[in-house]
Amino acid sequence: MASQLNNWRLLSTTLLLLLLSLHLVSVTASLESQARSLLHWKSTFHSRQFLESWNLSSNPCNWTGVTCNLTDRGRPVVTEISLPNMTLEGPLDALNFSSLRSLVSLDLSYNQLDGIVPPTISALSNLVYLDLTGNRFTGKLPIEIGSMKALQFLYLNKNQLSGSVPPSLSNLTGLLHLHLRDNKLTGFIPQELGRLYKLMYLTLGKNQLSGFIPPSLANLTNLYHLSLYVNHLSGFIPRELGNIVNNITGLKSLLLSDNFFYGDLPSNICKGRTLQYLALSNNNIRGQLPETLKNCTGLIRFRLEHNQLTGDISQHLGVYPHLSYMDLSFNRLSGALPPDWGRWDNLTFLAISNNYITGAIPPEFGKLKELRELDLSSNYIQGEVPKSLGRLPHLYKLNLSCNRLGGEVRIEFARMPDLEILDLSVNSLTGRIPYQIGNCLKLRLLKLNGNKFGGGIPVEISSLEYLQDALDISHNSLTGEIPSQFSKFAMLQILNLSHNNLSGGLPSSLSAMISLSIIDVSYNELEGSVPESPVFRKAPAKWFIHNKGLCGVVNGLPPCVSYTARKDGGSKHHRAIISAIIASVVFLFILLVFLGAFSLFQKTKKHYMPFEDNGNKEGSAFCVFSFDGRYAYKDIVAATQTFNEKYCIGSGAYGSVYRAELASGQMLAVKKIHLQEDETTSNEQSFQNEIHTLTQIRHRNIVKLYGFCSSARHKFLVYEYMERGSLGSLLRSEAAAAELDWVKRVNIVKDVARALSYMHHDCDQPIVHRDITTNNILLDSELKACVSDFGIARLLKPDSSNWSMLAGTYGYLAPGKFSPPDVK
Repeated sequence: MASQLNNWRLLSTTLLLLLLSLHLVSVTASLESQARSLLHWKSTFHSRQFLESWNLSSNPCNWTGVTCNLTDRGRPVVTEISLPNMTLEGPLDALNFSSLRSLVSLDLSYNQLDGIVPPTISALSNLVYLDLTGNRFTGKLPIEIGSMKALQFLYLNKNQLSGSVPPSLSNLTGLLHLHLRDNKLTGFIPQELGRLYKLMYLTLGKNQLSGFIPPSLANLTNLYHLSLYVNHLSGFIPRELGNIVNNITGLKSLLLSDNFFYGDLPSNICKGRTLQYLALSNNNIRGQLPETLKNCTGLIRFRLEHNQLTGDISQHLGVYPHLSYMDLSFNRLSGALPPDWGRWDNLTFLAISNNYITGAIPPEFGKLKELRELDLSSNYIQGEVPKSLGRLPHLYKLNLSCNRLGGEVRIEFARMPDLEILDLSVNSLTGRIPYQIGNCLKLRLLKLNGNKFGGGIPVEISSLEYLQDALDISHNSLTGEIPSQFSKFAMLQILNLSHNNLSGGLPSSLSAMISLSIIDVSYNELEGSVPESPVFRKAPAKWFIHNKGLCGVVNGLPPCVSYTARKDGGSKHHRAIISAIIASVVFLFILLVFLGAFSLFQKTKKHYMPFEDNGNKEGSAFCVFSFDGRYAYKDIVAATQTFNEKYCIGSGAYGSVYRAELASGQMLAVKKIHLQEDETTSNEQSFQNEIHTLTQIRHRNIVKLYGFCSSARHKFLVYEYMERGSLGSLLRSEAAAAELDWVKRVNIVKDVARALSYMHHDCDQPIVHRDITTNNILLDSELKACVSDFGIARLLKPDSSNWSMLAGTYGYLAPGKFSPPDVK
């Protein structure tokens, strides 16, 4: 019995040793098969420079990116492959996953792997960590991934995966991280995902998902991060979001921007007081900001821009000591900027543009030492620009445009070395342009247009050699000459100096500005030749119009007259100059005597002196400033084909207006008076009034009269051509009226007010227009407004009483009718 027992024990020991040896052979073969699988996969790559250590002569456990661990029985197997950023290019389905069942972690992120995510990857039954982020995988996400029960981390971001999110993912009950962001996934979010009770991170952003947020997501009570931004999701915010924030009290990130959610923000938005990242921008969220936002004291990033939210920011927002980024732009928020915001020491970005913010900019904002961008544009902010903003050393962008700021700019720009974008346009800033701006050597864009800056252009601005996007100082009251140093702006694309009082010529050095695409110097007092360069040769005439006398290469400008001086010796040259001066003086004296006599003679005649037109003598007179009258008359008649109806652009009680393009390319507006048998009629009086009034005044917001014609055949007035027509015609067009936002409408009102103020207060004899209507306000291509039609205007005698009968458009009383008698 004992011998039989010993024999059994010996047999058992022998069998055990045999099994162990067989297992050893099996494990060794397994490691070898893993190596062969990896080498076969390597052979499919287009580039293998980072995998030179992968060869049969070395231990696979020492290969780049390969980690081995011992089994319970002490034998090595491959448990981890980590090859991120290795420029691997090729398919993944060439890898034999069946030989790698021991794999626990697979990281192939940020390579160039392509093809599909193979269904055979489900053979990695022990895999805990899978990261395929940043590759070129296409096709659908295989449903077989749902059988990889050990998975806890799944990263498939930044690929080109399509199709729907597989409901089978709900079988991965141990999943902690699910990242499918930045793909082309479509369809609904599966409600089955609500069974992933351990899930902490769910990112489905930047896809094409649609439908509602499944109510089942409220079951994910361990969720820290929910990202669904940039999709086509919709739904009523209080219902969709309310349950989530009510149940998931530990939520730290809620990113739902760029969808189609609507409704109010839920009042319990910060119930757990743990929220750090809240982004609901670019939706259709309405209603007031909930006061419970004050409870979100841990906020780091806060984005609600491009919604329709209302409320007073000083009452509904709290103190957020950790806040680094806040954007509330493009809403309907009101109230004043709280000084307490100056205590947000970590703030790097603050934007609240396009709202209804009032009050002043708190000087405390100068304490935001980490601020990079400040955008308060398009509000109703008043007061001065705080000098303290110059204490923001890291500020990259400052946009205070389209507000009601006034006073001088006293910012210490020398202390703002990182400033690249400065926009103070469309305010009421006064004084001189600060020369210290020249210390902001990194500036790429400088916009100071639409203010009341005066004086000359500071030469120091020419130090801004990195100006690239635009330099716009138009619509101010700047004087003096254009600095020749502007030629240093070699990278500048847009230069706008229009609507000022600049004088002198265009410096020839401007031809060195080789990157210019737009240079607008219109509506100034410039004269002389335009520089010779491709930029100017291709420029339209509208960028140079309404100056004192520019000429040259621009199509539509008159050619410049050149003079050749001869040098016949020093003394002869000087004698020639002296002779020329004396001759000029004598000629001017004779001319003045002649003009005086002619003027006296004209006062004794009722009709004008005749001139010959096409061989017919007619009592007529013609005066076109800067043109030869006879040829201008012929050009206008020819350009309108003797006032053909197809050139008519408007008609009124006193005449019709025609568009005339002269042979030179210049556009004119010609108002042809309706002729009556009796020359004492109101039409004749209107004609005389128009000439008498417009020849005595000159203002940038009053239409310019170039000349007139009075003959038996025609009576017409020649004006500058206003490209956009009358304000009335624009307002009657639904499409055109939509273009006139409130900023543009306010600017039009300002232009008209400036014209009226000039007529009432700055003329030798005050002028009352008596017919200010939308039809008599003309707009040029840039929507600059000019007052026109002075046919019933009246000159007032400042030292006497003035009475007037009602006149103007029927059914309308112009504001000028209610001016006091002395028009002051």
